Amino acid sequence: MKTSTPQTLRRTALIIALSTAFPAFASENNNDQDPQKAKAERVIIKGDKPTTLPTEIPTTIEGINAKAIETTINALDAEDALKYLPSLLVRKRYDGDYNHAVLATRASGTGNSARSMVYADGILLSNLLGNGAGFTPRWGLVTPEEIQRVDVLYGPFSAAYAGNSVGAVVDYVTRMPEKFEGHVKLAGFTENFQEVATDKRYSGHQLSASLGNKQGAFSWWVNVNRMDSDSHPLVFTNKLLSAGTVSTAGKPVTGAVAGRNPQGLDWWLIGATTQYHTIQDHAKIKLAYEITPTVRASYTYGIWRNDMNSTADSYLRDASGAAVYSGDVNIAGRKFTINPTDIANSKNDLQHVTHGLSVKSNTKGEFDWEVAASLYDYQKDIARAPTVAIPAADTGGAGRITDGSGTGWNTLALKGIWRPNTEHTVEFGYQRDAYKLRTLVSNTTDWINGPASTRFSAFQGNSELSSFYAQDAWRINSDWKTIIGGRFEQWSAHDGALSNATTTLPFVKRDENAFSPKAALAYRANDDLTLKASIGRAVRNPTVSELYQGTVSTQTIVNNDPNLKAEKSWTSEWSAEQSLDNGKGLLRTTFFHEDTSDALYSQTNTLVTPNITNIQNVDKIRTNGLEIAYQASDVFVPGLDLASSMTYADSIITKNDKFVKSVGKWQPRVPKWRANFVASYRVDEQLSTTLGIRYSGRQYGSLDNSDVNAFTYLGFSSFLVADLRVRYKIDKQWTAAVGINNLNNKKYWAFHPYTQRSLVAELKFDY
Repeated sequence: MKTSTPQTLRRTALIIALSTAFPAFASENNNDQDPQKAKAERVIIKGDKPTTLPTEIPTTIEGINAKAIETTINALDAEDALKYLPSLLVRKRYDGDYNHAVLATRASGTGNSARSMVYADGILLSNLLGNGAGFTPRWGLVTPEEIQRVDVLYGPFSAAYAGNSVGAVVDYVTRMPEKFEGHVKLAGFTENFQEVATDKRYSGHQLSASLGNKQGAFSWWVNVNRMDSDSHPLVFTNKLLSAGTVSTAGKPVTGAVAGRNPQGLDWWLIGATTQYHTIQDHAKIKLAYEITPTVRASYTYGIWRNDMNSTADSYLRDASGAAVYSGDVNIAGRKFTINPTDIANSKNDLQHVTHGLSVKSNTKGEFDWEVAASLYDYQKDIARAPTVAIPAADTGGAGRITDGSGTGWNTLALKGIWRPNTEHTVEFGYQRDAYKLRTLVSNTTDWINGPASTRFSAFQGNSELSSFYAQDAWRINSDWKTIIGGRFEQWSAHDGALSNATTTLPFVKRDENAFSPKAALAYRANDDLTLKASIGRAVRNPTVSELYQGTVSTQTIVNNDPNLKAEKSWTSEWSAEQSLDNGKGLLRTTFFHEDTSDALYSQTNTLVTPNITNIQNVDKIRTNGLEIAYQASDVFVPGLDLASSMTYADSIITKNDKFVKSVGKWQPRVPKWRANFVASYRVDEQLSTTLGIRYSGRQYGSLDNSDVNAFTYLGFSSFLVADLRVRYKIDKQWTAAVGINNLNNKKYWAFHPYTQRSLVAELKFDY
């Protein structure tokens, strides 16, 4: 027998590793991989669908369709559709979370909202006005019932997208009917939340209805949705033990709960705040007209309203048993001062509107084109909060009004596809994205209903990104294919200004150019195995809020770096995809690497005295990782479908001169391990059951990883959570489902607490 050499063994090991993975290139027309479909097969994406994805996909793509969502996921929000897809995590704190549900990807945490892009029917939903938990994608413009398909493109490998695609591009395609149809769905949900001194049930309900038809060349679709949701407390007011003065002064109180903060320091938790009661209304109208057999025009109008009231509870009680919300108090022999806004209420009144227009040809001949434009407008965006303590604030009193009306963004895209022969498909285009941020904070004598009076502060800024891109997909022969492309971008930031009560100071205009090359190569080793390698550069420019931060002090803007550099990432992946069991299964393994320079984070600059804490550039972050994804149908027994994924990411800060303590530490909010598992069993055509398991390893919230106590308010913890869903089709039109999210009632944190065990029930009628 011939002895294997070390070189042969290494080569064999490499082939085995590669054969466990790699999504094949989407070939003729787009290929859509639905990990949780009844059969593991590729689906042709019709060219007339309103997807933002390019025709040729030069990287890993995963997806899920409407049937799989309905069967396997207790979906109450659009982001729930992403729950079990590889390497993705949405920081959804409760059902109806509208302002902190940030998407995390392979090498980007939930603090990096500007490192991914989310679209719906070609309309940009990502809020690229800032980067962080407060700039969540506008998920409310899509409801679960209208989703036809969701595709996720991993990494910045397509020239068709800006540098914000460095993490992933999520593309929602919503329904357009082929005939008359109608749908109504009623859902209810409830959670028993127990944390610190809060023990209470929080519940809600959702009603959604859709109607559509296609008559000749004209089709239309209408969807309305209302969600009424009570969230558990998201913020716990606290006082560090060291901040108290040993004294007998202050009102003696009881009820404070002892604990430790993320840094392991002793503190008192004295109240629960940010208990949202939110009523969200969504309405959408979609129209489409086939101008000719090959040219289609479509228009989308969406409106989202949110009426939110946030309440607060104090844990503190005086000698008579009355709740204490402010003033000097004495806890266990130490005097603490509770400010009027420490335990406070708030209100939001929001109305956001979006428009989308597209005219697209689909001849599948030598040349096709598309013209698309979209607008997202903060038509009304009012936040109200008191500056006086509860209970005085319950009846009004002084406060502040934050008005974001006029904020928004618009996009324009001119796209072309040229097919000079069967070997080449060239895609090219021009894109312009413009962002406008307007924030005015005013004083008011009645925070609940009163008008704005004098200015307290203001903040504004604009940015624009104009881009030209091209990529050529060359089928070298039946086994080899390559895609080479590039993207040239012109970025501008202007009209920035910062104000206090009396002074407005402008920022200097910024203009920069960048070029991002892309390349990919695919090899079809045999009918069941495809190997692929991709590389791409991404330039993520500072957002308006990152660039125009700071405060006004003695006629000068301070705590601001007007020369922030753009994040620059080189990302690569090597992947293999193996078809299993005659097409009933897929196994993909992807090795990925990312080098990011000048990453944008809030940190303390220790090179200057006094130290300054603001948005700064972190010199270098390096990420190496492995992602394995598996899916199969009819495993062991007919009707049993499995889907699972595992992601390992070694993400380290390798250079940071301004904050040396962070060097060698893990990138914030990027866990070492992530994993998902979904088992769905179809008992018969009427009954299906699903068990889903989600795991995330330890995370850190700080650059120096000093937050060692993860399972507490402000901490970022690991979690292992199981979800159940049982769906029963009563007859042709009626369907019922019941589910449990967080079956094992895991208490886990991402700064705020996640949802504990909750019950979901649904009843749906389809015509």
